[in-house]
Amino acid sequence: MSFEPAIALRAIFDETSAAHQRFAARSLAPLAAAAAAVSCAVTNGRKVLAFGNGGSATDAQHLVAELVGRFEGERRPLAGIALTCDSAIVTAISNDYGYEQVFARQVEALGCDGDVAIGISTSGQSRNVESALCAAKARGMVTIALTGRDGGRMGAAADIHVNVAESAIPRVQEVHRTILHAMCTLIDIHVRSAPEPPALR
Repeated sequence: MSFEPAIALRAIFDETSAAHQRFAARSLAPLAAAAAAVSCAVTNGRKVLAFGNGGSATDAQHLVAELVGRFEGERRPLAGIALTCDSAIVTAISNDYGYEQVFARQVEALGCDGDVAIGISTSGQSRNVESALCAAKARGMVTIALTGRDGGRMGAAADIHVNVAESAIPRVQEVHRTILHAMCTLIDIHVRSAPEPPALR
């Protein structure tokens, strides 16, 4: 039997569309809560720390790029840091403390009361992301877990849990990216209507 690329490709697009629809049917409330938490932080002069491994690391960087740069329209830059970008920090912490502490150590150095920590994991089981969320909560930060499957320990550890309850990792990642764009839309709307934040010392 011959392989039909068009059939395989259509199946992929059908699956990701269905995964998006399932998320929209059951999980918009935590997504709205996550966007509100970030909006509140950045309009009050606070910042977002985002982190994850592999593809989730690039999602963290993508989110921060949209905050610091811009999303769909002009607005002031918003404070965000992706804890995945500095190779010297990542390798030094991993070497000296172990990879499980690679994000938690940075949260302890950079996080402040009122900031937001966003941990991203397609499995919800990433120990270094979970450790960073726990460190963030201890510092008075709002914690958001963006997960897949059943959310695992990360979902239980976060103040706000945005879960894509799909078993296929590619489908989880695809919905995660839509979620981050949706968050950015709501954040932009909020920021454009808010006054400039107070100067922080």
